[in-house]
Amino acid sequence: MISVKDMSVKIWGFLLIGIGLTIGGYKVVFLGLPMSPNQQTKTWTVQAKVNFKGSGGPAIVDFTVPKITPGLSILDEDFISSKYGLALQEKRESRVAQWAVRRARGEQLLYYRLFVAPSTKQVAWQEKPDFPFPPDFEEPYASAIRAIIDDVRKESADVATYTRELLQQLNAEQPNENVALVRSDINSGKAWTLTIIDILKGVRIPGRVLWGIPLSEATNDVKLRQLLQVHNGDRWLTFDPYSGAEGIPDNFLAWKTGNNPLIELTGGDRAEVQFSVTSSYRDLIEVTRLGAEPLDSALLSMSPIALPVPNQNVYRLLLMLPIGALVVVIFRTFIGVQTFGTFMPILMALAFRETQLFWGLVSFSAIVLIGLFIRFYLERLMLLLVPRLTAILIIVLILMLVLSLISNQMGAERVLSVALFPMVILAMTIERMSITWEEHGAREALYQGSGSLLVASIGYLLMSSEQLTYVMFVFPEMLLVLLGLSLWMGRYTGYRLTELHRFRSLVSRQ
Repeated sequence: MISVKDMSVKIWGFLLIGIGLTIGGYKVVFLGLPMSPNQQTKTWTVQAKVNFKGSGGPAIVDFTVPKITPGLSILDEDFISSKYGLALQEKRESRVAQWAVRRARGEQLLYYRLFVAPSTKQVAWQEKPDFPFPPDFEEPYASAIRAIIDDVRKESADVATYTRELLQQLNAEQPNENVALVRSDINSGKAWTLTIIDILKGVRIPGRVLWGIPLSEATNDVKLRQLLQVHNGDRWLTFDPYSGAEGIPDNFLAWKTGNNPLIELTGGDRAEVQFSVTSSYRDLIEVTRLGAEPLDSALLSMSPIALPVPNQNVYRLLLMLPIGALVVVIFRTFIGVQTFGTFMPILMALAFRETQLFWGLVSFSAIVLIGLFIRFYLERLMLLLVPRLTAILIIVLILMLVLSLISNQMGAERVLSVALFPMVILAMTIERMSITWEEHGAREALYQGSGSLLVASIGYLLMSSEQLTYVMFVFPEMLLVLLGLSLWMGRYTGYRLTELHRFRSLVSRQ
């Protein structure tokens, strides 16, 4: 029968592990944090160069900049100008950068630079338009458009299928006479998209132009590309006005919607905008952090990655301590390996991160063995406990200094890191090992010492893992998972692996 305490431990374990995994899953799925280090992603730098000629008086430049960018996240942006004041006007679904200066004479240059990266975040335009009124077309175009509308209505069921069928008929390689008549009045891409929007108005479907930039490796003098957007009563649907393909293309930076001018100039003339694009690669973790900043995510603001770099380095080390502690729990509780103390193997594993495993084992063994023989001699002097421990501590420091000096003369740089060993732990290890030697014999003392080195070695291998270090640092909620596992292990009352030989006779009788 399960006791109340066992049930409480199981419930707390499930709760803590569930919370930790849920938070970690949210970071991966919704915030886009990578699961492994050193992952990189492609980013793009888009620059808009605004050029105009000032008339000598005050000049105001209103330039529309991106706000809603489906499939991409804005990492950063720069507004580069000389002697111009800047005001960024936020509207519901757009932004306008307004540059102003008291005197503008001759050629003027303004720059807007945008840094974007791929994103899985779901962003979309929320503005709901009014139903349009059918426009008045002149004959014979009015009759041709009515005929096209009737043909499309028969082969569609909703806004999406109606738009798709309309685009297929309008862009057919062998159009009928009505489509051919409508095409004959088209002179530019802009007029073509606007004509489609006017045709859709005839069936009360709201439509608009989406302007954007196709992102590539490195391109100068990029032209804005047009896409068609229609509203189905719930959301905006995007189509290619020429191919009829639905959806926003990959690596397409949405710049603005509608027919409002890209740039408005007061106090000058001959305003021009030239776009250029270049690509590069950045660490995915940094891209994700920058992309999530506009979301004001509490999970990232309270994460170690938001700390200053010196503090980050400290917590990269401290967050690995529970991994080492879990190793000690497994070896002592389930396997039955004896160690000198609970935390000594963990601290030794931390020291091994600097000395490396081989030289750490050699240095530790040498200091403990020499210190152990000196401890036996101090025992004959009948010293009190505290003075004896102080003497051992001083001896340990002397041994570490001598070992470092000798290794320096020999050119063994790794051994120089022996100074990172915790001296107090070494002193207490020598003291406990000597007591165990006297009370239980040399075999038990060497057994516990070997067990300590074994656990410290395995702890070092796990705590020095780049993957584990990354996971614990970026997903500190894994501490809750480790806490839940520790609670479960704390109620274990079964046999240890090293004890099974004591009961082999019982197993043979079954």
